[in-house]
Amino acid sequence: MYRTNTCGELRIINKGTRVTLAGWVQTVRKFGAITFVDLRDRYGITQLLFGEELNKQLEQDPPGREFVLQATGIVNERSNKNPNLATGDIEISVQSFKILNKSVLPPFSIQDDTDGGDELRMKYRFLDLRRNTVKKNIELRYAVNRAARNYLHQQGFMDIETPFLIKSTPEGARDFVVPSRMNPGQFYALPQSPQTFKQLLMVSGYDRYYQIVKCFRDEDLRADRQPEFTQIDCEMAFVEQEDILDMFEGMIKFIFKEVKGIEYTETLPRMTWEDAMWNYGNDKPDTRFGMKVTNLNFPQQAFPGKQSPLGTVGSESPLRGAGGPFDDAETVLAIAIPGCSEYSRKQTDELTEWVKRPQLGMKGMVFIKINTDGTYKSSIDKFYNENRIKAIVAAARAEPGDLILILAGAEERTRKATSELRMEMAERLGLRKNTEFKLLWVLDFPLFEYNPEANRWVARHHPFTSPKPEQIDTMIHNNPVIQNASAYLDHPYAGIKANAYDMVLNGNEIGGGSIRIFQRELQEKMFAALGMDKEEQQHKFGFLLNAFGYGAPPHGGIAFGFDRLCAILGGSEIIRDFIAFPKNNSGRDVMLDAPSVIDDKQLEELNITIQRKNI
Repeated sequence: MYRTNTCGELRIINKGTRVTLAGWVQTVRKFGAITFVDLRDRYGITQLLFGEELNKQLEQDPPGREFVLQATGIVNERSNKNPNLATGDIEISVQSFKILNKSVLPPFSIQDDTDGGDELRMKYRFLDLRRNTVKKNIELRYAVNRAARNYLHQQGFMDIETPFLIKSTPEGARDFVVPSRMNPGQFYALPQSPQTFKQLLMVSGYDRYYQIVKCFRDEDLRADRQPEFTQIDCEMAFVEQEDILDMFEGMIKFIFKEVKGIEYTETLPRMTWEDAMWNYGNDKPDTRFGMKVTNLNFPQQAFPGKQSPLGTVGSESPLRGAGGPFDDAETVLAIAIPGCSEYSRKQTDELTEWVKRPQLGMKGMVFIKINTDGTYKSSIDKFYNENRIKAIVAAARAEPGDLILILAGAEERTRKATSELRMEMAERLGLRKNTEFKLLWVLDFPLFEYNPEANRWVARHHPFTSPKPEQIDTMIHNNPVIQNASAYLDHPYAGIKANAYDMVLNGNEIGGGSIRIFQRELQEKMFAALGMDKEEQQHKFGFLLNAFGYGAPPHGGIAFGFDRLCAILGGSEIIRDFIAFPKNNSGRDVMLDAPSVIDDKQLEELNITIQRKNI
């Protein structure tokens, strides 16, 4: 037996007990004729005391950092207790020990405040996983996994596996493809999600399905993205939107209670996509702080049932016609930043340069400072008199001591830049460090959106999303072909809303889903609206269309970003810290050195020839 107890288990109640521990050497501290060794395993740290006799043996074969050590001895009360350790009241007076394995000097220190950089720690991830901070992340991930499974099992869901080698049907992100040796020149794809399989399971009668499943997308990476990621993937039959919202609001509340000890008793707030876009500039609003966006073109949105201080709208707005920066702008948006009227010109100039970066592409920024005595200082004083500035301040719902930041330009670009500016100011003011968790549902998304890169309209969610029930007839009885953006504006499909929903946590989308199309005629209309002719529909999705002809039930579902949920619950937005063996920002596994070149024999077996381009 290598151990009788773990290194995090023993307490003062075990005093006098003879035990055997095994683990890794964290530190060695020599004091004259005695030596202290901190022994670490997954469960904690226990101090070992080597007396004078064993100390001589230690000198002949000294243990170093990360040596694997086994020690047998008696549990004693420590004279110098350590309140920072769960085992800090006791130590083991060692009677015998054995070095089970030696270690070379680690490339970085195995402790919370390590001296290893990101790339180094990822290269030696098997060592990084020994650190307590990383271990806590992996333990939290397991706790979330366990809670989700327990809830779904209690609600009658079945965990059903779906294939990883499937057919490539590129929509949205790029597929990872896998060559087939037995079918030369043909390829599998790794699934971006189990979407069509879970719908087929509904057709098969498995009315409550779930899977905590790996998904794969060949896309550019950020802190919250990995080429392989995990979803809590769920589907239900014979349901409407309210059934889905109730079920999975229950699941997320269960996870919070089990993992964080937080109990939500109120129904989660709901917000329409349109309100989210105009009030926060994006469809995943962080509602832990205020600073709502005001549309100065349509200021009445901020004053429902009341008259806006700016009064008129659009081209007739008093913002225009003064030769100022708003005359030619399609959209003018403002945010009131609390308590920042003392910002210096240097600070406002720096913010102006920040919004002019290529990522945001704004031409400039207007500011208005509302001094604590009620007076104003503005970068547009020469264009507007005091009454007009006062009206803008009132429309932006600013208070004395606030700083108003205003961006103007093309609608989509201005809205995105304003959203980014809002989040940047929240970061600078420390508002995003708020430790509370703010959950909400965002509903009523558009069914279609224009993709300028492809010069066509695409499904905003995915092509299996159903329109709102009252708009299904519009889909079926109108010409589905949408040629281009200008044609779309006057098309009967333009105002159709998706029967879709997202769950948002602290400004991050953690889950999204929809009620699905389940009638073949409607699904064919949806494909046609996206530019697929009958032949392409049959080639890509014939299996699904055929299945719909055999009695498909109404169904819908949702998928939660498991990695992202774990990261936010762990107080981070970097998902790779919560994955045991993540990829870096270039999609590489630096520990395995993958992806890598394969040898000519493998290429020949796969009937593949590599043509290398000069880069």
